[in-house]
Amino acid sequence: MPSIHIKTLAISLAVLPSVQCQSTDTLGLDNGYINLNTANFNAKIVRSAQVLASLTPVESSFDFLPFDYLPLRAHNGQYHWGDITFRYREIGTINWTDGNSASAREPVISINSSSTLVLSASQLTPTLPTGPLNVTREWIDVSGDLGLQFTFQNTGSDALEIGSLGFPAEFNSIFTGRAAARMQALCSLSDPYIGMHAGYIRVTPTSGTGAALVVTPLNGTNTPLEAYRNLEEPYYDDTAYGSQTFEGFYEWQVLSKSWAETEWEGVEPWNEPSALTLEPGEVVKFGVRFSVAKEGVRGIDDTIRDTGTPVARAVPGYIIPRGVPARLFLSASAKVESIVVEPAAALMVEEYAAGSGYTVYTVTPSETAWGRVRLMVLYADEKIQAMHYFVTKPGTEAVGDLGGFLTTEQWFEDISDPFGRAPSVMTYDYEERAIVRQDARAWVAGLSDEAGAGSFLAATMKQAVQPNADEVAKLETFVNAVLFKTIQTEEFSVRKSIFFYEPAAMPNYTYSSDIDWTAWWSWNKDASYATDRAYDYVHVAAAYWALYRVGRAYPDLLSSHTWDWYLDQAYSTVVRAMESDVGYNRVGLMGETVFGEILADLTRESETDKAQTFTELMRSRAEQWDSEEIPYGSEMAWDSTGQEGVYYWTKYFGFTDSAAKTVNSVLGYMPTVPHWGWNGNARRYWDNIYGGKLERIERQIHHYGSGLNALILLSAFRSNPTDTYLLRAGYGGTSGPLSSINADGFAAASFHSFPDTLKWDGYSGDYGPNFVGLALGSGTYVVQEEELGIVAYGGVVEVDGAIVKVTTTDPVRRRVFIGTLGVAIEVDAGIIQEFRYGGDGGSIAVTLSNLDGVTKAEAAVIWIEITSGSVNYIVSTEGIVSERGGWRVPLSADSVVVELQSAS
Repeated sequence: MPSIHIKTLAISLAVLPSVQCQSTDTLGLDNGYINLNTANFNAKIVRSAQVLASLTPVESSFDFLPFDYLPLRAHNGQYHWGDITFRYREIGTINWTDGNSASAREPVISINSSSTLVLSASQLTPTLPTGPLNVTREWIDVSGDLGLQFTFQNTGSDALEIGSLGFPAEFNSIFTGRAAARMQALCSLSDPYIGMHAGYIRVTPTSGTGAALVVTPLNGTNTPLEAYRNLEEPYYDDTAYGSQTFEGFYEWQVLSKSWAETEWEGVEPWNEPSALTLEPGEVVKFGVRFSVAKEGVRGIDDTIRDTGTPVARAVPGYIIPRGVPARLFLSASAKVESIVVEPAAALMVEEYAAGSGYTVYTVTPSETAWGRVRLMVLYADEKIQAMHYFVTKPGTEAVGDLGGFLTTEQWFEDISDPFGRAPSVMTYDYEERAIVRQDARAWVAGLSDEAGAGSFLAATMKQAVQPNADEVAKLETFVNAVLFKTIQTEEFSVRKSIFFYEPAAMPNYTYSSDIDWTAWWSWNKDASYATDRAYDYVHVAAAYWALYRVGRAYPDLLSSHTWDWYLDQAYSTVVRAMESDVGYNRVGLMGETVFGEILADLTRESETDKAQTFTELMRSRAEQWDSEEIPYGSEMAWDSTGQEGVYYWTKYFGFTDSAAKTVNSVLGYMPTVPHWGWNGNARRYWDNIYGGKLERIERQIHHYGSGLNALILLSAFRSNPTDTYLLRAGYGGTSGPLSSINADGFAAASFHSFPDTLKWDGYSGDYGPNFVGLALGSGTYVVQEEELGIVAYGGVVEVDGAIVKVTTTDPVRRRVFIGTLGVAIEVDAGIIQEFRYGGDGGSIAVTLSNLDGVTKAEAAVIWIEITSGSVNYIVSTEGIVSERGGWRVPLSADSVVVELQSAS
């Protein structure tokens, strides 16, 4: 992607509505505010409109609302908490009538209430269309929390069907015009759990520290979070709604039938759309409750539980492979009456145990299940909770499918291509079932940038974890003919694209007349061949490193070069990336955990001088970051990509405060909720503009931020295995790339979250960095949780007395971590089939084997790292020799058991 000022221009030209001038203040700010104080909040509402203007926890100055920008958001069509939207029609009619308190504002009518819990009340008739619905709004004290309640009354003579009802949800996610330090001090991010009566919105400061906020259904009302609708607002330059610096706002939808019949027609919604019939004279109430999670993100579940809202936790999460049992933990004030699965045969749910505040269920996907599955729990108090799962093929099978698809359907071998792209793995359009040979965004078809390099990056990284002889052979031809000769120059520079738009330079090439080639991103040859973007170097270095790993562990698979050639290419590419004429090399780079792997392998191979040079280059960057207040800068005005590199190297060099700050930053935008799409989903909302087929600003689901930011949280967890929140969020993130791989093996760049779409993007785009996160982060993590007992993320646990046995089921099966012992174990070939250990931690038995249907390794090197424990382990099995900082284990038998003994 290009630099920030160009990107901002791109959004303005490509996706934003026309700029409007500021209109007259319709909120009535000159009339002042009403203070609403409860035991837990200090709040303000605008006196004339009685919408929420400020919301701060008691004893805190942090405002979850953009109060400082309120004068810029005081115009018709701009939404605030306290606004309401709805649609209704008379029973028997077809057309819906819209109601919207923000579209043409007038001052509301204040009314008195006899209840001492009502802090302020108003009648909304002046700011709503004339009709048979009378709507009143109350701000109330709910046991020290703040409540928002609406009362609807049908004043007409005919029954009404209410087909839509929504509460616009405004939080301070406006980054426009804010320097990084101000953004982190002031802003917050919100994410939904679209879970019906158990649904909620969670809001966390972008710093990831301090109190968090949750919005839950108001008890005594029937207010499910049925859908989550993106809101359209007018665009003004001073806030830039719907841009890279201001994602936009959403709406809690209680009822959604009218949208499902019209704008969302033909789309499978998260929950069944519903409507409400209101008889003449009938009254119904809806509302939500705002609560402070004083313990921050880790206290969100407890805060939700305290409101009487059901809580769910799942191990390993909500993206689960078919045929492998998972665990679901439910905590609610009412007992479970029934559980319904949709599609019915997709999951088998059985009660497993009860205790520690949870009822535990085993959830096992069927052998044929695949894709989205909804699990509905009906409680005795008539609340309904919806959990949203995504069932994949078994992880290793899905990875195998991916490799096959990349090197067949996405394999481009037209050697007449004038840009020199053949043979290679290119961007693919799954909806058209065709390779993307041309795109107005040069890099998409140009084998560089995340969106162009993504496919060859995924194909090569796949070989590092699951090599295939035919695939490796093809990728070596790609290295020889394209990567080493065209994408990369003789000086190890990496071009930004090898496709370009310049008809004069390509007189015999036909550029498509269906593409608009007039935008800035249709680079000419000089712009495409520029080598000044450090991000692009990561993908090339990773490709070389992956093939080094293949050759080191499976030497017979390489034919063009030796393993050390590939390692040297990776090293030289990184060194070139750090030179002064390459931009962005002083910020964290997406996927640069691979740099750490390259350094580790240089050290293991006794390449002392190269390792020293590499170390000093990285140390210089880490020292700079440690001196900066906000070190996560990138080419975007706000990003969730700089953190990975910053965390890796500040931790590596012992800058613990900067590493901890970086972890907290990730927790600020990477939620855990009972929904496969948002669980562990790092916040990205602009990259479909640069790599997707459907180009728009939109909260993306499991874009590559999920896989890469998971590396941070999983690493932090290995250093502190008592903080299981890190594992929950991190494992959700590292599972995200698996959900992107469809039944054919095609992997999409991201899933579209807007309710009018709810599908995977058509382009493979920038999926590659996401797979890097899967390849380097996937493993089997065993942890002892206070409430849940011994559980495994990515494995199946069996406990027999003091012996714990775990069978691995993660997509890679080469990496395990035993939290109670603080020990990580990894192999470079084959798989870790299972492992056993005793409660005293005196020994660990690790069973190694080769994966069925995959190239067999003759031996594997096993590495042991003590990440947080106090006991060191050595291999005690006879006949195993040390190698490259680990032990070389022959894999001649079907399986080999390696005994690790405590060295103390």
